[in-house]
Amino acid sequence: MVMFELAPELEDFRKTIRRLAENEFQDKAAYWDEHEQFPQENKDLLARLGYLGLMIPEKYGGAGAPLIQGVIMLEELARVCFNTALVCQLYLNGPSRAIAVLGTEEQKERFLPGVARGEYFFSIAISEPDAGSATTDLKTTAVEDGDAYILNGTKSFITGGHLCTHALVFARFGDSKGAKGIGALIVERGMKGFEVGKPERKMGGRGVAETELYFENCRVPKENVLVYGDPNSNEGFKKLMTSFGPERCGNAAMCVGLAQGAFEHALNYSRQRHQFGRPIMEFQGIQWKIADMATQIHAARLMVYQAAASGADGFPDPLKTAMAKLYANEMAQRVTNEALQIHGHYGYTREFPLERMVRDARGFSLGGGTTEILRNTIAAQVYGRTFSQRRN
Repeated sequence: MVMFELAPELEDFRKTIRRLAENEFQDKAAYWDEHEQFPQENKDLLARLGYLGLMIPEKYGGAGAPLIQGVIMLEELARVCFNTALVCQLYLNGPSRAIAVLGTEEQKERFLPGVARGEYFFSIAISEPDAGSATTDLKTTAVEDGDAYILNGTKSFITGGHLCTHALVFARFGDSKGAKGIGALIVERGMKGFEVGKPERKMGGRGVAETELYFENCRVPKENVLVYGDPNSNEGFKKLMTSFGPERCGNAAMCVGLAQGAFEHALNYSRQRHQFGRPIMEFQGIQWKIADMATQIHAARLMVYQAAASGADGFPDPLKTAMAKLYANEMAQRVTNEALQIHGHYGYTREFPLERMVRDARGFSLGGGTTEILRNTIAAQVYGRTFSQRRN
């Protein structure tokens, strides 16, 4: 599906979210970053307005909105406050999305209403100290024990892990290797053997910390298994990877929003800043930067919207999604960096938002699949075959 313009109701929704973001979130965006503090008041407001349940089916207390609407919301939030957008991303396109599509009816009824109300906060726990891009190298194990699975392992760089009420944990079921046997369980805060590490100090997105999660003989009831990892099959892993296509779309949408915000700052500054007796927008060098930035943002936005409107079974097309995230990740770095350059040394100071935006943009190409992994994914789709990244 090729989209050149949005339906009027979606444009109206964009305007509503833009007003909300500018009126409620913009002024304190620097505060969350500077103090490395979670934007709790913003989360609470989004919950009261019903926006955290935007993507959750109406049956479970949400709005049942399509992915494209969630993408628009994330774009507009990231335009003024990346940390607030990141919180919203976890609600719209994180584990709750996987539960809504892959979960049992009992799991949906038990978990999704609490997410929609903002009472539950899910983190996704995939990465490990020795298993980042090589997800299939994960060592966390889930061993059957009567009516439960015993979970053991360590998860790294878990966004919002210090505040999560639940974690969707990828683990290896039984004696298996590679993609075979990988599944996922819903682990609830307070379960014995589930511990949370200290928040990491990081470069960007500093209002939503990352932590390690530790599981030591953590007993998880079988009814909390979202996807069973059959030791003789990789089907569980494939399901899980597909289910996080929306997360990649959300990541790309936040790139577009962040870049749009930086672009607008640069555009306004180029009109106001005078050098050599005239506004710097009069110089062709600045004009070319602005033209390139506008073109790249437009291209990324179209790719993200097309990806969000594609696919079936609740998940976007993997190829379109990988392409959109790859391009948007790298575009956001280029645009925010050029926006800072247009501001000169002022952009390098904390009096302006550009240095924060440059830092925030850098993390997009690491989370949700690195740009290198995305290139592998795209090449495999284009060639119609998989390529082993392992040495023989």
